Amino acid sequence: MSATVNPSEFLPDAFLPPNFLPSAPSAPLRIPRVLAIAGSDPSGGAGIQADLKSIAANGGYGMAAITALTAQNTQGVRAVHVPPAEFLTAQLDAISDDIGIDAVKIGMLGDAAVIDAVRTWLEKVRPAVVVLDPVMVATSGDRLLKESAEAALQALLPLADLITPNLAELAILLKEPVAADWVEALEQGKRLAALSGTTVLVKGGHLPGGDGAGDGCPDALVNTVGLLGQETVVVPGERIVTRNSHGTGCSLSSAMATVQARVGNWEAALREVKPWLLGALREASALDVGTGNGPVHHFHHVQDRTSSQHSQHSQGPAETPAEGEFAAALRDGAAADLDAIYALDFIRGLADGTLPEHEFAYYLAQDAIYLNGYSRVLARAAAVAPTEAEQLFWARSAQTCLEVESELHRSWLSTRPAAAGLGPVTKSYVDHLLAASVSGSYGVLVAAALPCFWLYAEVGATLHREFLAGGAPAAHPYADWLRTYADEDFAAATRQAIAYTDAAARQASAGEREAMALAFRQSSRYEVHFFDAPRLHA
Repeated sequence: MSATVNPSEFLPDAFLPPNFLPSAPSAPLRIPRVLAIAGSDPSGGAGIQADLKSIAANGGYGMAAITALTAQNTQGVRAVHVPPAEFLTAQLDAISDDIGIDAVKIGMLGDAAVIDAVRTWLEKVRPAVVVLDPVMVATSGDRLLKESAEAALQALLPLADLITPNLAELAILLKEPVAADWVEALEQGKRLAALSGTTVLVKGGHLPGGDGAGDGCPDALVNTVGLLGQETVVVPGERIVTRNSHGTGCSLSSAMATVQARVGNWEAALREVKPWLLGALREASALDVGTGNGPVHHFHHVQDRTSSQHSQHSQGPAETPAEGEFAAALRDGAAADLDAIYALDFIRGLADGTLPEHEFAYYLAQDAIYLNGYSRVLARAAAVAPTEAEQLFWARSAQTCLEVESELHRSWLSTRPAAAGLGPVTKSYVDHLLAASVSGSYGVLVAAALPCFWLYAEVGATLHREFLAGGAPAAHPYADWLRTYADEDFAAATRQAIAYTDAAARQASAGEREAMALAFRQSSRYEVHFFDAPRLHA
């Protein structure tokens, strides 16, 4: 299918493409409460310290139960002290007796008594999300778990929802040699997943060049009992050449626990966390910490924004953009997200009519739920809009959500039952929009709402062209959907929504325009995930 898009069909001069930035919390009252159970690193790069930074950087509230004290720095581990297991139990009970826990990340455990204490607590509390990073061997080669405790750790594996070993740890858990290449690593991941009955994250970061993974650094989710959309989900990534990778494994596992608690989907979580971690590695040298293997830069994305704002402050207020300029700036990066959407099997199946009916039914069921929340967001935009024309436009758009699109969905679903409640992507997207609606900023609100107009208009028009180019077969099962979203009235509404968003940017401060762009990027990312959700659900 052609992915050729002509943005001028819909806008004065604009479109925005999201970078895959780590997301902010979906809503102010839904910040994941994440407990890290791990050892302490006084140098701040790994262990509990890295966990708490990762949790905060990915929008969570971090808590910590200390399993071990280490004397270490960027050059290596000098000593390890493991406090009595009874004291760890006291820490865990104190937290769970008082605070709701949305996710748990488990790192360094030290000895068998500590592992048994954690297992007993997990069996009692049963947290919804448990990520186990089986810390056994550090990147430096230091042994961090006594060999006598390996059997106890094996008994802990089935209580985890996700296991994140490095290649050396993966080999130890299987009692096999370390994988020599990516293919072998994936096979070991499958064996561990089958052994533990859970999902394993196979990490390619320690593979040498020419390992079958190319020059990149892939990661893969592996599950052999049907909990993923497919047995192996590979997420490619760039290989960052740096000496500053201390705490990468800790940071990845705690970030995965945090984002999973928010989005409820392991693949979506990995696709959000991986770009953040790549940025943390890429910008690590900016920290200038230590003379050995330095830490990653957990807050690189915050630092970028802070530096930008400081630069603007130092140079005086940023100039107000000309008409269409803000929209044009958003449009410049649109190609990557549009390409991602057009590459989805769901979109290709819609275009040629081969999409399985149950996937389309799930999509429509989620869209109907989404539109109910979206209509409330548009109604809020109408309430705070600065002009009567904008008030009327957003109010009419809210009404359209309920009377036109929702009716199409209900009519289709009434003859084709789809057992689908609120999906995790739908919930996260609506929570994000509702958070924007209470932000107090009209500009941020309309920027967050805009991708639902824009991406649908772009995708709908392209699909409709493909539909017409194929001769418009009468039997095409999704013809009504294609016609609805290629409708000229919808295209005109999209152009108006873009114009109003651009106008709001011209009235906003430089800081508010940055917040508008971020809200739009986040919504655009959710649009990609929303189109892909039926495949993950199936």
